[in-house]
Amino acid sequence: MARPSLPLLLLALGLAAAAKSPYQQVLQHSRLRGRQHGPNVCAVQKLIGTNRKYFTNCKQWYQRKICGKSTVISYECCPGYEKVPGEKGCPAALPLSNIYETLGVVGSTTTQLYSDRSNLRPEIEGPGSFTIFAPSNEAWASLSAETLDSLVSNVNIELLNALRYHMVDKRVLTDDLKHGTTLNSMYQNLPIHIHHYPNGIVTVNCARLLKADHHATNGVVHVIDKVIATTTNTIQQIIETEDSLETLRAAVAASDLNSLLESEGQYTLLAPTNEAFEKIPPETLNRILGDPEALKDLLNHHILKSAMCAEAIIAGLTMETLEGTTLDVGCSGEDLTLNGKPIIANKDILATNGVVHFVNELLIPDSAKTLFELAQESEVSKSTDFFRQAGLSSHLTGSEQVTLLAPVNDVFKDGLPTIDGNMKNLLLNHIVKDQLSSKDLYHGQKLQTLGDKELRVFVYRNNLCIENACIAAHDKRGRFGTLFSVDKMLTPPTGSVMDVLKADHRFSTLVAAIQSAGLTENLNRPGTFTVFAPTNEAFRALPQGELNKLMGNAKELANILKFHVADEILVSGAVNALVRLKSMQGDKLEVSMKNNVIHINKEPVAESDIMATNGVIYAVNSVLQPQASRPQERGDEPADPALEIFKQASALSKVSQRNPRLAPVYSRLLARMKENSG
Repeated sequence: MARPSLPLLLLALGLAAAAKSPYQQVLQHSRLRGRQHGPNVCAVQKLIGTNRKYFTNCKQWYQRKICGKSTVISYECCPGYEKVPGEKGCPAALPLSNIYETLGVVGSTTTQLYSDRSNLRPEIEGPGSFTIFAPSNEAWASLSAETLDSLVSNVNIELLNALRYHMVDKRVLTDDLKHGTTLNSMYQNLPIHIHHYPNGIVTVNCARLLKADHHATNGVVHVIDKVIATTTNTIQQIIETEDSLETLRAAVAASDLNSLLESEGQYTLLAPTNEAFEKIPPETLNRILGDPEALKDLLNHHILKSAMCAEAIIAGLTMETLEGTTLDVGCSGEDLTLNGKPIIANKDILATNGVVHFVNELLIPDSAKTLFELAQESEVSKSTDFFRQAGLSSHLTGSEQVTLLAPVNDVFKDGLPTIDGNMKNLLLNHIVKDQLSSKDLYHGQKLQTLGDKELRVFVYRNNLCIENACIAAHDKRGRFGTLFSVDKMLTPPTGSVMDVLKADHRFSTLVAAIQSAGLTENLNRPGTFTVFAPTNEAFRALPQGELNKLMGNAKELANILKFHVADEILVSGAVNALVRLKSMQGDKLEVSMKNNVIHINKEPVAESDIMATNGVIYAVNSVLQPQASRPQERGDEPADPALEIFKQASALSKVSQRNPRLAPVYSRLLARMKENSG
């Protein structure tokens, strides 16, 4: 194996040396913000109405908020420096003295006092190399009277042991405080748990470092915001000994998660209390508790992959659970929040393998929910009411593996449609057999519905559509079913393009023209057509002379009709900006969206997304003209092919005969037909 070259090795060592811990990066940012006030001045954000101060990163600096609460900026000497009368900033380094004296310098005078009372003072004044995590004066004052009395009433044992648990017998700076590591304390070598978070906050047994890296002749002093206590219990042991977690204890045992929660690691358990379980409807709770897979997903959704102490959360962040989902963990003032709700009742119960926060609401993941539950909590709740009224609830609440195409609530802003047999069948066609994921869908895929229809998948640059309905939000995958929120009611195809045109009286003239031009077979065959179909009104709107010429020239008629057809399917949901389609005639068609109306070559479409088995139809009230099209010189009388067109048109629609503009042309054609037959 080749050895790295010396320049590369030096470069790697240089990069490693230059890499700073998150705490040092935040401290450096505070120095930059404070440098205008002199050397070694750090900008500090102070939470209004409290004594809580933070060195913050760039994002917090501009937001001027901690846990959603406003802050003010103050400027203080950076750690290790002090002011000099008459000089700007903090030019002088603090004088080095032993740890005992340094405790007074950094303001941890209560720890200094208790060190004296417990006879720890000679040790921290003498030779050696120590690190002490010194509780602030406020930390000592916040202890309950009972706890404080038990310590100070037995200073030679309890207080001394407590202080020695705050100490390590070596010099440890913030760069050495690695996330998820432990340090052996000077009390029976019991571990101290270190967490060093990306936002620069460092915690020791979930107590935050307030003032760090104060050097002493015999070690280092870090000031922390709590008095820390020893911990010997695993997360599992905490569950087993806490009465308010009795239901959780039974659930963990039933899902075989005991071994995980007592193993080595660094987890955060969001432990639902008995009260949290009691808030869930009994039917839902019994269903989950009786389903091993749903139960395991539920519990794993309450376990974060890393230990997260409350003091480390100063803004919202997204954290991954063991289930593979994410939770939004944040804070609002003194409250921790989960998904925006202040549901954490008791925080920072430290374990040897992580931290436990008690929560008073159960967090049910999508993977443990029925389709009905998924839909009720989203923007398709009206759809579920619709399916329920149609008697289809069993498909949304059972163990049938299906995918629900649920229109969003805006589709029903004018109320739910009347339910009859046809509507129920249509709703059945919104339920696809098999549990799907939108990520696995591909263009041209065929999906089978419970209503025995075949639906097509269309993949576009900016949308994913099933027939005319496009997916409006990320899909939600439940225990047995998947929820696709779609932007409109689905209209499954009922026949080929020609079948659909023939069945709609608006297109009788177009149908006759297609048949005369010899295009019927093309539009009946399997394919992927987009047809911009001129209505009878569109033909009537043509000048009479132009209409005569068009109908009298089969070749030009076919050319014009082909200009209305593209050989790819484009549904309206795929039209965002301008979309250009190549017509069967060869020229480009320009499809755009303006004021929520589809336009073709700048002409508004009368109706969109009329689905056919081999394409999609748009009704247009104008006949589109190719840009290069030029009228040809012909005689006064229509050519013979026009006779056939109007024979067919008369059989398809009486409207053409009654129209005042078409009637004279039709009469002349009939007369011509009689002459030819004679």
